[in-house]
Amino acid sequence: MSGAWTVMIPVKPFAEAKSRLGVVGEARSDLARALALDTIEVAARTSGVERVVVVTADDGIARLLPAGVVLVREREASGIDAALELAASRIGLRRHRAALPADLAALAPAELASALAIAAAVPRAVVADATGAGSTLVTARAGTVWASAYGSDSFARHRELGCQPLPVRATSGLRRDLDTPDDLTELLPRAGVRLRGVA
Repeated sequence: MSGAWTVMIPVKPFAEAKSRLGVVGEARSDLARALALDTIEVAARTSGVERVVVVTADDGIARLLPAGVVLVREREASGIDAALELAASRIGLRRHRAALPADLAALAPAELASALAIAAAVPRAVVADATGAGSTLVTARAGTVWASAYGSDSFARHRELGCQPLPVRATSGLRRDLDTPDDLTELLPRAGVRLRGVA
């Protein structure tokens, strides 16, 4: 079994993503695209990550992905857990698998690498978002069947699935998903190049 990680990133069609940011039309699509691509690039540059798998129903993303990133196409957008289940079924049980939302504007490769190194010691793990109620990173060690429960109160539901909380500091970019206008204002100085260019 491989000791390296495959990171799965579900990406909503850009026209449908980030509706809570208070931005409409093409500007919202541009923000969602920049945010997703910045997150994907960080994951691809992280030590210990062997492969990044993007799962999406968006037809336009393939030509935008960095070299080496694997694309899994959904027939239609079916929700984050269904998208991850599809990706996990393609990867199989012989590899460590991790899931990241496509909106971690302030994530640094070292933060993700540190969390994955700890996660390799347990069958399942989870990182809480900044509110403590949601989840960002979810993992399953090689040999462990994939399961996730993103959405409302997902941190508690991931705990019920047997995920062990990882000790990630409150200021880490790994805990800061971008959902609201206030998030955008606060995280923009730490965000990737693409997001800073369009926000």
